[in-house]
Amino acid sequence: MRHPEIPQGIFKPKPTASETKQDATTRAARQITNGEAAARDQKTERLRLARLASEATKANTAPTQKRTIKPKHV
Repeated sequence: MRHPEIPQGIFKPKPTASETKQDATTRAARQITNGEAAARDQKTERLRLARLASEATKANTAPTQKRTIKPKHV
């Protein structure tokens, strides 16, 4: 889940020192989660493409016939 960046000073004209620290913490946390989400999306796309390529190669190869075991006549 990605959150848009919060513009500085949108809620209050002059933030206090503690609010500035909170904004910095929020921004850092969102950057981390957005980075993790982007990495997860890239990995998902890479794995999906690998799966599709694997399925395509399996579909293109002809299935080998299984050897049937002939019953022994006694």
